[in-house]
Amino acid sequence: MHAAPHSGAGSRPQIIAWSLVAAQLLLIAAVAVAPARPGWPVPWPVRLAGAAVTVAGAVLAAAAAAGLGRGLTASPLPNDAARLRTTGLYRRVRHPVYSGLLLAAAGWIIASGSLPRAIAAVALAALLAAKSRWEETQLTRRFPDYPAYAARTPRFMPRPWPRRSRQGQHPQQ
Repeated sequence: MHAAPHSGAGSRPQIIAWSLVAAQLLLIAAVAVAPARPGWPVPWPVRLAGAAVTVAGAVLAAAAAAGLGRGLTASPLPNDAARLRTTGLYRRVRHPVYSGLLLAAAGWIIASGSLPRAIAAVALAALLAAKSRWEETQLTRRFPDYPAYAARTPRFMPRPWPRRSRQGQHPQQ
């Protein structure tokens, strides 16, 4: 097992990591409970579709979290039980938990038509983008194979078609 460098409780990486987690939780709460007064009208079929997207996002996030097993942590610093996951949902995207959170937030916005919730969701997306980049720096330090995985796997959105190599051939996976 490799311990994360500078992983002491009061270390700078720990402070950054838990600050990112706190900001993420605040923004998730803001998306969930911001005023629901509609910024635009939402017909009931659209509300229903938004609710379905919200549930799908929550299921995706839960399934991705379960796929991490004992390596699951809210912190962007990998714990001692963490392993580099490159199969299942992690074969399609590098951060499927974040993808699920963003999908659920988008569904919630569609269902509610709430401008304050939409603003909070945009802030959440920006934070998750920054958090994922910082997390990837930590993962690269911990797992030598991470850069190659990152080069072939999109961050949040799966590609609708296989990525082609420079010679125009499909990569072997």
